[in-house]
Amino acid sequence: MATIDLTTSTFDEVVAKDGIVLVDFWADWCGPCKNFAPIFAASSEKNSEIVHAKVDTEAQQELGVKFGITAIPTLMAFRDGIMVFNQAGALPAPALEQLVDAVVALDMDDVRAKIAEHEAAEH
Repeated sequence: MATIDLTTSTFDEVVAKDGIVLVDFWADWCGPCKNFAPIFAASSEKNSEIVHAKVDTEAQQELGVKFGITAIPTLMAFRDGIMVFNQAGALPAPALEQLVDAVVALDMDDVRAKIAEHEAAEH
Protein backbone atom coordinates (compact mmCIF):
# COMPACT_ATOMS: atom_id res chain seq x y z
CA MET A 1 0.00 0.00 0.00
CA ALA A 2 1.32 3.44 -0.86
CA THR A 3 1.63 6.03 1.86
CA ILE A 4 -1.31 8.35 2.39
CA ASP A 5 -1.22 12.05 3.23
CA LEU A 6 -3.02 13.10 6.39
CA THR A 7 -4.58 16.48 7.02
CA THR A 8 -6.12 18.10 10.06
CA SER A 9 -9.54 16.91 8.85
CA THR A 10 -8.53 13.27 8.18
CA PHE A 11 -5.96 12.58 10.92
CA ASP A 12 -8.26 11.54 13.81
CA GLU A 13 -10.44 9.35 11.60
CA VAL A 14 -7.46 7.43 10.19
CA VAL A 15 -5.57 6.85 13.45
CA ALA A 16 -8.70 5.93 15.42
CA LYS A 17 -9.34 2.83 13.32
CA ASP A 18 -8.44 -0.64 14.53
CA GLY A 19 -5.02 -1.79 13.42
CA ILE A 20 -1.66 -0.07 13.10
CA VAL A 21 -1.01 3.36 11.66
CA LEU A 22 2.53 4.72 11.31
CA VAL A 23 2.70 8.49 10.88
CA ASP A 24 5.75 10.32 9.52
CA PHE A 25 5.77 14.04 10.33
CA TRP A 26 8.02 15.70 7.73
CA ALA A 27 8.71 18.84 5.71
CA ASP A 28 10.01 19.36 2.19
CA TRP A 29 13.01 21.42 3.35
CA CYS A 30 14.18 18.74 5.83
CA GLY A 31 17.19 16.72 4.63
CA PRO A 32 16.77 13.85 7.13
CA CYS A 33 13.08 13.68 6.14
CA LYS A 34 14.05 13.20 2.50
CA ASN A 35 16.52 10.47 3.50
CA PHE A 36 13.84 8.69 5.56
CA ALA A 37 11.12 8.91 2.87
CA PRO A 38 12.30 5.91 0.78
CA ILE A 39 12.74 3.80 3.94
CA PHE A 40 9.18 4.64 4.99
CA ALA A 41 7.89 3.94 1.47
CA ALA A 42 9.66 0.56 1.39
CA SER A 43 8.08 -0.33 4.74
CA SER A 44 4.64 0.54 3.34
CA GLU A 45 5.24 -1.87 0.45
CA LYS A 46 6.54 -4.64 2.71
CA ASN A 47 3.88 -4.20 5.41
CA SER A 48 0.76 -3.59 3.34
CA GLU A 49 -1.54 -4.41 6.28
CA ILE A 50 -0.20 -1.36 8.14
CA VAL A 51 -1.33 2.15 7.22
CA HIS A 52 1.69 4.34 6.45
CA ALA A 53 0.74 8.00 6.58
CA LYS A 54 2.60 11.26 6.20
CA VAL A 55 1.93 14.70 7.65
CA ASP A 56 3.52 17.67 5.92
CA THR A 57 4.23 19.89 8.93
CA GLU A 58 4.36 22.99 6.75
CA ALA A 59 0.91 22.42 5.24
CA GLN A 60 -0.64 20.94 8.41
CA GLN A 61 0.81 23.17 11.12
CA GLU A 62 -2.15 22.56 13.45
CA LEU A 63 -1.21 18.86 13.69
CA GLY A 64 2.40 19.74 14.46
CA VAL A 65 1.21 21.97 17.30
CA LYS A 66 -1.35 19.40 18.54
CA PHE A 67 1.35 16.74 18.89
CA GLY A 68 4.14 19.04 20.06
CA ILE A 69 6.36 18.34 17.07
CA THR A 70 9.63 20.18 17.70
CA ALA A 71 11.93 18.17 15.42
CA ILE A 72 11.38 16.37 12.17
CA PRO A 73 11.18 13.76 11.02
CA THR A 74 9.07 12.51 13.91
CA LEU A 75 7.58 9.04 13.70
CA MET A 76 4.48 8.02 15.63
CA ALA A 77 2.83 4.64 15.80
CA PHE A 78 -0.82 4.19 16.69
CA ARG A 79 -2.50 0.87 17.34
CA ASP A 80 -6.26 0.63 17.75
CA GLY A 81 -6.37 4.41 18.16
CA ILE A 82 -3.73 4.53 20.92
CA MET A 83 -0.35 6.18 20.40
CA VAL A 84 2.22 3.54 21.32
CA PHE A 85 5.40 5.17 19.91
CA ASN A 86 6.60 8.72 19.38
CA GLN A 87 10.19 9.57 18.49
CA ALA A 88 11.97 12.30 16.58
CA GLY A 89 14.72 11.33 14.16
CA ALA A 90 14.97 9.26 11.03
CA LEU A 91 15.18 5.52 11.61
CA PRO A 92 17.34 3.23 9.52
CA ALA A 93 15.39 0.46 7.78
CA PRO A 94 16.27 -2.29 10.32
CA ALA A 95 15.14 -0.10 13.23
CA LEU A 96 11.86 0.70 11.48
CA GLU A 97 11.29 -3.01 10.91
CA GLN A 98 11.98 -3.68 14.62
CA LEU A 99 9.47 -0.99 15.52
CA VAL A 100 6.84 -2.55 13.25
CA ASP A 101 7.47 -5.97 14.81
CA ALA A 102 7.24 -4.52 18.33
CA VAL A 103 3.96 -2.73 17.62
CA VAL A 104 2.51 -5.87 16.02
CA ALA A 105 3.52 -7.89 19.11
CA LEU A 106 1.94 -5.54 21.64
CA ASP A 107 -0.70 -6.98 23.95
CA MET A 108 -3.29 -4.23 23.56
CA ASP A 109 -5.37 -5.46 26.51
CA ASP A 110 -2.26 -4.94 28.66
CA VAL A 111 -1.66 -1.50 27.10
CA ARG A 112 -5.24 -0.44 27.80
CA ALA A 113 -4.99 -1.73 31.40
CA LYS A 114 -1.80 0.28 31.97
CA ILE A 115 -3.42 3.41 30.55
CA ALA A 116 -6.41 2.92 32.85
CA GLU A 117 -4.09 2.47 35.86
CA HIS A 118 -2.16 5.60 34.95
CA GLU A 119 -5.35 7.64 34.51
CA ALA A 120 -6.76 6.35 37.81
CA ALA A 121 -3.53 7.34 39.59
CA GLU A 122 -3.78 10.88 38.21
CA HIS A 123 -7.30 11.43 39.61
